[in-house]
Amino acid sequence: MIQQISDSELELMKIVWTSGGTALYAQIMEELSRTGRTWQKNTVITLLSRLVEKGLLKTSKIGRRNRYTSLVSEAEYQAAQTQTLLNKLYEGSAKGLVSTLIRQDMLSAEDYEELKQFWERGKP
Repeated sequence: MIQQISDSELELMKIVWTSGGTALYAQIMEELSRTGRTWQKNTVITLLSRLVEKGLLKTSKIGRRNRYTSLVSEAEYQAAQTQTLLNKLYEGSAKGLVSTLIRQDMLSAEDYEELKQFWERGKP
């Protein structure tokens, strides 16, 4: 079971995933800075420690530098969160979710056609 994470923790996970599943602390800070996030060093270290405690990251030392490696892929995290959403809001019904997306105009005709083609092809 993949634990829930905060939005800030998710931002850090996205950086690690985008880096191929492994990132040095310095790379994470550089990416945060590049995207305009000015988080304090202690904040980032605390968030990374929480992700390690929750089992989403592992850390290793390379000399004096910390390397963070994802233990959960982005696809695995998305699937787990989608299942949580389905269970919480739709009593496990994917049909309920899709119905809401259609009724609230959150699913465009193009999206529908892509999904239909995906469905017809079957899983890769």
